Amino acid sequence: MLFRQIVDPKLAQYAYLIGCQKTGEALVVDPERDIDRYLAAAAAEGLRITAVAETHIHADFLSGAQALAEKTGARLFLSDEGAEEGWDSKWAKKGDLDVTFLHDGDTFRVGNIEIKAVHTPGHTPEHMAFLVTDMGGGASSPMGMVTGDFVFVGDLGRPDLLESAAGVTGMQEPSARHLFSSVQRFLHLPDHLQVWPGHGAGSACGKALGAVPQSTVGYEKRYNASIGAAEEGAEAFVASILDAQPEPPLYFARMKKLNRDGVPPLPALPQPRALSAEALGTLSEATVVLDTRADRDAFMAAHLPGALYVPLTNAFNTVAGSFMTEPDTPLVLVVEAERVEEAVRDLVRIGLDRIVGYATPATLDAYAASGGEMAAIPQTTFEAVAENGASGTRTVVDVRRQSEYDAGHVPGAVNVAHTRLAAHLDQIPKDRPLLVHCQSGVRAAVASAFLAHEGYEVVYVNEGFGRYREVGTVETRDAVAS
Repeated sequence: MLFRQIVDPKLAQYAYLIGCQKTGEALVVDPERDIDRYLAAAAAEGLRITAVAETHIHADFLSGAQALAEKTGARLFLSDEGAEEGWDSKWAKKGDLDVTFLHDGDTFRVGNIEIKAVHTPGHTPEHMAFLVTDMGGGASSPMGMVTGDFVFVGDLGRPDLLESAAGVTGMQEPSARHLFSSVQRFLHLPDHLQVWPGHGAGSACGKALGAVPQSTVGYEKRYNASIGAAEEGAEAFVASILDAQPEPPLYFARMKKLNRDGVPPLPALPQPRALSAEALGTLSEATVVLDTRADRDAFMAAHLPGALYVPLTNAFNTVAGSFMTEPDTPLVLVVEAERVEEAVRDLVRIGLDRIVGYATPATLDAYAASGGEMAAIPQTTFEAVAENGASGTRTVVDVRRQSEYDAGHVPGAVNVAHTRLAAHLDQIPKDRPLLVHCQSGVRAAVASAFLAHEGYEVVYVNEGFGRYREVGTVETRDAVAS
């Protein structure tokens, strides 16, 4: 048996290529939308992709399952366990694709490898994990389990997303109880079984994911804190797993819907054209500029008017997806030429396909040097925030998670997590300057640019919140409640 974990570092997403070397057949589990990577990986191993499976309907990226099946003629293996709740792959129930709909305990073969579906609801109603047995190698019991977003290294998949991201009211507590039941099944698996998760550290699909790419059942039983909470009983588990989950990025709702109903085809990767300095002065008002430079001080000092600051780091997809709420908007990138394809792939994975052009930072400098119009966002310190605080003449905007805000914040500050800001602009007053901060300055930088893009008068607080604790008065949720 051949086993390959294929990693998307920005989404911390793991897809899997599992192949039978004797027959040359291969399975891909949880592919992303740019499927050429999986085709290349299989070809490099002398394998042909004959099966494609999904653990669940994803929220953080667009699935490549349909595209990969259409390209290769592979059979699709998809869960039908969530059909009663409306969370089945509806796109696969129309058309003429070769599909097998799975229920708990169903098995299928890929060459001499047996795959057994295990229904593990909680993160989503339809969620499946897959036990993998290398029968060609003489095994009669599984080597490991592809756990998807059920069990991660150090954590469990969050059960709140159908409610907090997709807007299905009243789902998070019942989902948490389903997850508790799924954990009981996991606890009966043999300790030696390998755990191959769907995500690692950095994913928004849990709150404490480990950075190790795989684990074992025995290790997770012993050290996974969320599994440990289940030992205290259902009520304690539900309270623990729902506590302090980070606010989900806004684009998650769109991903869930498209992955359920049908992902738009992607015939090829977009090929944005290189723009000249002169062209930067003629961009249409409908075009949004995503400035990916790493140096946030440079962005604050000079950028194209209305540009969003979306540095090409591991948070790139999250920021772009949270601020770009209209996926058909034409986009122009400020990006180094050698990183254009990287940025394009990141964007199409979350359904932002209309990337019409790019300019390098050198081109941007040339535009500025020629007298082209540039914008700036002023910066300040926490000392200035502490001296004046939130007053009737300005508003402090804290874009950290609510759990961070509750633990200590500037008195009177408005709290909206940066990943939800676009949906809560009604909470941000527009008649006064905003002092925007976070924990370290990173989230506040992208939020400041977004608020400026939306027409607010913004001042960016370019310091860590630890500095405010040294110079200002800190208020907590408990203090406010009392």
